[in-house]
Amino acid sequence: MAAHQLSAKEAIAEVKDGATIMVGGFGLVGAPLTLIDALVEHSTATDLTIISNNTGEAGRGLGLLLRQGRIKKAIASFFTSNPEAVEAAMTGSIDYELLPQGTLAEAIRAGGAGIGGFYTPVGARTELAKGHEERIIDGVPHILQSPLHADVSLVYATWGDELGNLRYRRTAQNFNPAMASAGALTIAEVAEIRPVGGFAPEDVHTPHLYVNRLVQRTLSLADVQGAGA
Repeated sequence: MAAHQLSAKEAIAEVKDGATIMVGGFGLVGAPLTLIDALVEHSTATDLTIISNNTGEAGRGLGLLLRQGRIKKAIASFFTSNPEAVEAAMTGSIDYELLPQGTLAEAIRAGGAGIGGFYTPVGARTELAKGHEERIIDGVPHILQSPLHADVSLVYATWGDELGNLRYRRTAQNFNPAMASAGALTIAEVAEIRPVGGFAPEDVHTPHLYVNRLVQRTLSLADVQGAGA
């Protein structure tokens, strides 16, 4: 089934209060900025749980959603890119869960793969291990990490075709592919939409079966490439 091509406003219209949303990218690089702007400008959904490497920057990207007071909880590995997010977490304005970056990426991948969890030595017997089951494997303490899922995944790809097959550029491959598979509804923002067959099958990073909606990015491809995405 082909992904539906919609405007950003139309694509995010079904985001509901209390939704869990995965947002790809690292800060602003490789992030679905057009979709984030649509959430900020055209949605009133609140009490959101955001799963992303970080919460944007102060007043930019997800930082705008934070300023609106619509984030209830953030699950991330790099809060310090946005001092306002650190302050919100420390003052209790938002709930937060800090995950090591590799653990975050693997938990998202596990959610998309249907894996019930995994054991990792990272964070064992530290503050990060609180609430996690511990098991000794080969003499090393490991903690059980649950998979992560989302009601909606917002991802960014440099290229996509009309079916919804996606190809990422450079660091946009970090969280976007895993998030595309871990969302019940995946909305892909694409810089350049090509006809079917517009790139070789072996260049497809995310097959169209994972993608429900396709949105044209409003930034130019030159702007995207200048941002390293």
